[in-house]
This record gives sequence, C-alpha cells and structure tokens, in this order.
Amino acid sequence: MMNTQQMSMRHLCRGCQSRTEPSPFIELCRLTTSLHLAPRRSLHSSNTRRASTDGGTSSAKQAPAKASEPNAKPMTAVERMKAAARRAQDKLNEQRREYEANATQGGLAPSSAFGGELKRKAFQPTGLLVEGAFEKRNPTNMEQALNPRPGARLRWQRKMVIREIKHRGRLTKEVKIARTERSHMSRSHFFKTSMKKLAPLARQIAGKPIDEAILQMRFSNKKVAQDVRQHLIQARNEAIVVKGMGLGRAGSENQNTELLQSDPSETPPLPHQTPLKTYKKGVAPDPTDMYVAQAWTNRGPYGQEPDYRARGRMYIMRPPHTGITVLLKEEKTRAREKAEKEARALKKRLGKNMWVHLPDRPVTTQRQHVLW
Repeated sequence: MMNTQQMSMRHLCRGCQSRTEPSPFIELCRLTTSLHLAPRRSLHSSNTRRASTDGGTSSAKQAPAKASEPNAKPMTAVERMKAAARRAQDKLNEQRREYEANATQGGLAPSSAFGGELKRKAFQPTGLLVEGAFEKRNPTNMEQALNPRPGARLRWQRKMVIREIKHRGRLTKEVKIARTERSHMSRSHFFKTSMKKLAPLARQIAGKPIDEAILQMRFSNKKVAQDVRQHLIQARNEAIVVKGMGLGRAGSENQNTELLQSDPSETPPLPHQTPLKTYKKGVAPDPTDMYVAQAWTNRGPYGQEPDYRARGRMYIMRPPHTGITVLLKEEKTRAREKAEKEARALKKRLGKNMWVHLPDRPVTTQRQHVLW
C-alpha cells in the first residue's frame, strides 16, 4: 500500500509523460513548489558542557536542567566572551576571599620608633629565658671557665677598691671629664687615594663644627672630598644616636623667644659658622653642638693594577689606600679647654713678672720642734 508521498510522485510522473516535450520542466517546477515533505526524524542540538573543577560543589548550586534546554538558542560570540569574563571574575573573587581568610598581618621591628603604636603580643620566654632554666646547673662545673684564676681575681678586685678610696672618694680630672663630657671617634674605610692628598683635607676640617666641615667638603674640588663628606655625615649620625650628642637644641622652648628678643637689624649667626664669628656678635654656640676636635689619616694596604706598556710588556702598579679618623666633641669641651688655656697663661704671666711679698711655696725645712 502506497503512502501519500509515493502517490504524489506517481501523479507527477504521469503528468509529465502526457505533455509535450518542451513543457515537462515547467510543470515539474510548478508541482515541486506545492510539494510538502514531512520529516521522518527530528534533529536536536545541545550546548557544550564542561566538567566542574570545584569538586562537585558548583554543580549542586546550579538549578536542575529543564526539558526544553536542548532546544535553547545557542549563545553568540559576544555572549560567550561575557560568560567567560564572568567566570574568571568569580574565580578571582573566590581566591581573594581565601587569601583574606588565611592572611596574617605583619609587624614592625622591636627597635622601630612606631612599634608602640601597634598592639604587641605578650612576651613568652623560651630557652634560657624560661624561669628556672639555671637551677639545674652546677656552678662548680663552670668555675674552670668563669673563674680560672681565683687568686688573681681577688687581687684585682682589691686593687680596684683601693683605687676608688685612694683620694677619699674624690674623682680625678680624667674621670670627671669622661663622666661629664661626651666624645665619639669614627674611623672610615680605606679610600683609593694617598696620604699626601688626604692629609690637607684632614687639616682643613680639624677644629671646625661638624656642619661647616660637611659644607666645606661639599664644595671642595678634590675627588676624595666627597668620600670624606659621606664619612662625616655617618660620624655625625652615629654620635647623635649612640652617644646622644648634639641634642641640646632639640625641643628647646626658649629658642623662638631668643630669636624674637634679638636685634632685628643684626643677622643671626648661621649654624655652620665658627665659634669665633659667633662670639664677635655676642652669641655663644650651644654647649652640645658638635665639632671636629681631631682628624688624622691612616695608611692602608697597597693594591695591584696592571700597567700595559709597549712591546707586550706589563708592569704592576701599587695604588695606595688611605683612611681618615675623626674625633667629635661638644662645644662644652672647647669652652673648658679655652678657659684652662687662659688660666695657664695668666698664671705664667703673674708668676714671672709680678713680685709677691709672701709667695705661696711649699715648706722645705720642717722640724719637729721650733728652732728659736
């Protein structure tokens, strides 16, 4: 039994045979335009699906697929780009949340000036700092290392005690100066120069305030002057931090008052001016200002450099290396030394040229009984 399609094709073929020769093509086109063939099998397409990399967590969050999803309209190129960008942004947000959850906040060094502003954790001693760590030690076993010569130790302690009470508790001049005045000595590394070139610079900065010495080296046309300037800056910073020198003007409340009370017609002395210039204007430097008390050079090792000559010859040159050492002191020391120098000069002048009726001299012929 023929179906509808077969019967339509049969009538079409019979009609073509009954017509004349030139008309079959025209009739065939007319009949095919009215022919409708029903498809036996429907074609289906679905979008590409990718496996989840979250271990199945993302698939559980998605809604269940609908029955009409295979027949959904495919995404365009722009939509696919937007979807990829959305997935990348979600992944970045997830990584950021994971980093913020596991991130630990850093801290400052114990010696930092801003360490007190942050909350510090309680100190937990470990190792030898734990309480009772030395209770199990036997002092007898450590005597050989800590006190190998007990007799010499006792004699040295006795000598130090006698030295303290030798002058009835009065301090010597050297000890008193060491306790009341500050100084700092700084030695530089070896520069690639000779002592003949570095010695004039050492003599130039000796006796000048530290700021003026740095200024002189800044505008000097000598090559090694820049190395000396860097060393002076380092020595000044070390003296401020380690010895506490040059801090007299810091935080002074009367500094602005002195400037207001001074004569406005006179130019105030600059920080780099020498004390002699400031004394002329009646303004003395601060007792804690630093100056270069001494500066000397140190001979270093000789280097080796090739000196290529003609005819394939080569000599070995020995370039010298020299360092500089500076001794920084405060203006308090210079004022004391100046006063002592004036006192010695006055004593010398009065002792030689001025006659005294009863001179102050020691008794040389002292007896137990009177001689008259």
